[in-house]
Amino acid sequence: MRVRSRVGLLVVALFVSMGAQRASAQEAGAVALPAELDRVLRDYESAWQASDPARLASLFHAEGYVLSPGRGPVRGRAAIQAAYARAGGELHLWAIDYAVGDTVAYIVGEYRGAEPGPEGKFVLALRRDRAGEPWLIGADMDNRNSR
Repeated sequence: MRVRSRVGLLVVALFVSMGAQRASAQEAGAVALPAELDRVLRDYESAWQASDPARLASLFHAEGYVLSPGRGPVRGRAAIQAAYARAGGELHLWAIDYAVGDTVAYIVGEYRGAEPGPEGKFVLALRRDRAGEPWLIGADMDNRNSR
């Protein structure tokens, strides 16, 4: 009986610990996104961390844009893939606001790399041809915070 209660306490402590780690990982000011919008951020993070420019480009609408500071607009999946050829590293994205319509949506958010605290901010303009289809990035606009 004592072994079972110790195992039970260990399991409870493990779950409490995991919950505390998740809560501390949330960024200040973050808002919860609907699952279909959150998928866009998680897929972007995953592709960026994997240094996979083809997968990154696939998240964009065929005529999507990347609008980065200090560079001209990049348009279309092939150009986006080429622009992201050397992209990658640790990336964490979180939303601070969003809106959703039938075929257009946006996410306003912040990002960081390995260091704590926001490194910059972004706006993702999302689009889809018909309601119910997966969201694609129509435009990715970002800029770094001043240091």
